[in-house]
Amino acid sequence: MKSKNLFILLLILGTAFWGISFPVTKTAIGSGSSYTFLFYRFFLATIILSIFLFKHFSKIDKSILKNALILAVPLTFGISMQTLGVKMTSASQCAFIAGICVVIIPIIKLVFFRHIVKLKIWLAATVALMGLMIISVNKNFSIGLGDLYTFIGAIGFAVYLIKVEKYSLLKNILPTIVPMFFFCTIIMFAFSVMDNDTVWIPQNEGFWLGILYCSIFSTAYMYTISNISQRYISAEKVAIIYLFEPIFAAVAAYFILDESLSIKLLLGGSLIFIGTLISELKFKKKRTLELSE
Repeated sequence: MKSKNLFILLLILGTAFWGISFPVTKTAIGSGSSYTFLFYRFFLATIILSIFLFKHFSKIDKSILKNALILAVPLTFGISMQTLGVKMTSASQCAFIAGICVVIIPIIKLVFFRHIVKLKIWLAATVALMGLMIISVNKNFSIGLGDLYTFIGAIGFAVYLIKVEKYSLLKNILPTIVPMFFFCTIIMFAFSVMDNDTVWIPQNEGFWLGILYCSIFSTAYMYTISNISQRYISAEKVAIIYLFEPIFAAVAAYFILDESLSIKLLLGGSLIFIGTLISELKFKKKRTLELSE
């Protein structure tokens, strides 16, 4: 199996972990501090990744630390905004708005980097977003504070993916991963200290189970696979693959939060899958044959 195809499968598995993390996070945080939750999430992920990636520590220098910080800022911003958002809105609605990232990426590339995005990526993004709308939008859809936080978070996450794509094409990104999550931990610690709702040792068992799940699967596994995969897959295509996330989020929310599961999931999921296929299709130009007399 080619490296690109392998990482596509690993990313889809990771989107399942991410999708499940929506209701898990909502349940774990409750009315507590989202900053404290993210601090422990990043802290544990840093420890776990340090164990598996310790052989790359010798490669860490000032340049690696600088790039790690550059990646940590938009990542921390995006995740913190979306975590605030999931506290204030339903898991499915939050997943839809987070999926706007798939459209934000080519727009940022076009506006700020004058990067020409292929027509098939725009088509794939449009089809996939139609699927997301079918899954997540209902007649009571409204733009609340939670929706706004999630949308702002999607912008931060789009910037993060673009930065990762650029960096991974130039250098081996593995030595950057642990320092990146270390900086994320420091940033979230600072916000936790300033948060009046912070409780450093919550007595809620669900809080710690959520930390354990999100640290291992949603953070350590998924962001490592995501960062490595962008050596083979563009940021636009990675974002489209991420659109499987709300399917898994809806299923998980059904079992964890008792949110309803309808035929819309099947229809919307089919469009998301079609969008992903469109992004992977290779369109060959017809060759004109010159016949000599």
